[in-house]
Amino acid sequence: MAKRQVGLCLLCHSGPFPEERFQGDLAPDLTGVGARLSEGQIRQRMVDSTKLNPQTIMPAYYRTEGLTRVAPAFRGKTVLTPEQIEDVVAYLVTLK
Repeated sequence: MAKRQVGLCLLCHSGPFPEERFQGDLAPDLTGVGARLSEGQIRQRMVDSTKLNPQTIMPAYYRTEGLTRVAPAFRGKTVLTPEQIEDVVAYLVTLK
């Protein structure tokens, strides 16, 4: 979640992470996200948020089809593994 080398969540989001500098302000604050959204809703946003909002700028972290401008080395690969997505979802659900 906070690793800028992997998911880049804090590039766009901010939240209750006082130890993390330079948090984003392009996307919703993650403070209290576990109280606002269910586990399934958070997971859907992580997997492919375009299903909820086709105009979103949030990347689809577990989608490989229908993407454009993907470098050859990354074609057919997801941004995050299923385990990484479940870890992030499990963490975000605790933010109440």
